[in-house]
Amino acid sequence: MINSAVIKPNPLVDNFIELYQALNKNNLHLLGQVYGDDIIFTDPMHQISGLESLTQYFAKLYENVQHIQFEIKEVQQSDSQASLFWQMQYRHPKLNKGQLIRVDGMSQLKFNDKIYFHRDYFDLGQMLYEQVPCVGGLIRLLKTRAAK
Repeated sequence: MINSAVIKPNPLVDNFIELYQALNKNNLHLLGQVYGDDIIFTDPMHQISGLESLTQYFAKLYENVQHIQFEIKEVQQSDSQASLFWQMQYRHPKLNKGQLIRVDGMSQLKFNDKIYFHRDYFDLGQMLYEQVPCVGGLIRLLKTRAAK
């Protein structure tokens, strides 16, 4: 028999979404509103342990970003975890000639009273490598050839 109990949306997930839609290099101190002190954060580039280290990591990432925005496409959640499907749009002066870059991704969150585990899944080539002069052209060529 299928359990048809309705899961009530967790306000922590809503707070997380609101925070990320407003997050920038000047308000990183707000991360503690949704993340626990013992947060484990993983993305294709790094694994970070602890809120202080995560805040420092984001400070470096956001340092030269001229614009960043997250559009949440879909949210699936239970009482202790959530999956968010999103598109990030950002602009960095040294990538893609300063033009807007779009990256599709997904975040897995695990939480109790705060988020203690956050893992991001996205194509690092789409986010970074394809945006670098010379390297980007080579990556796109390889993807095209692999698709044939």
